[in-house]
Amino acid sequence: MGMNGSTMLEPLRQGLPPLDPSTVSNAASCALSARYEAVREARQFSRRTLTQWDIGDRLDDVCLVVSELVTNALRHALPTDPPHVSLQEPPIRLHLMRWTERLVCAVRDPSRECPVAYDAEEFSEDFSAESGRGLFLVDSFSDSWGWHPLSGTLGGKVVWALFGVHSAE
Repeated sequence: MGMNGSTMLEPLRQGLPPLDPSTVSNAASCALSARYEAVREARQFSRRTLTQWDIGDRLDDVCLVVSELVTNALRHALPTDPPHVSLQEPPIRLHLMRWTERLVCAVRDPSRECPVAYDAEEFSEDFSAESGRGLFLVDSFSDSWGWHPLSGTLGGKVVWALFGVHSAE
């Protein structure tokens, strides 16, 4: 499931906040299938990876955000009736990149559609709604987030969240 190495993350860096790619200290990636069990797999992969990287102070926040980003990709970014789904290329990929005091979680999906974030006022109108809070949670638990369409052979988009982190001492 997991794959380490920063070379596979190079195309994603174009859509991330300004960070020097040469200073990446750790990077990991995993492919996720188009099924809801992928949310649990992404959370477990993130927890294992961040534990190995000795990041303790934001672990729960990062896992929550990863869950929301992957759930959004599964719900909103996959075609409902794909003509030809390649079994060799899973439709969603989670990337984790660590700089000295920053961590970026990025989820790549095949859609070029803009993620839609609702604001707090919209929640107060229908607080009992079962969905629609994903990006609100991403915004609340990360230091910043954004998205960027991808070009070239990748296509689709990447939605990222940035966290300030410190190594657990």
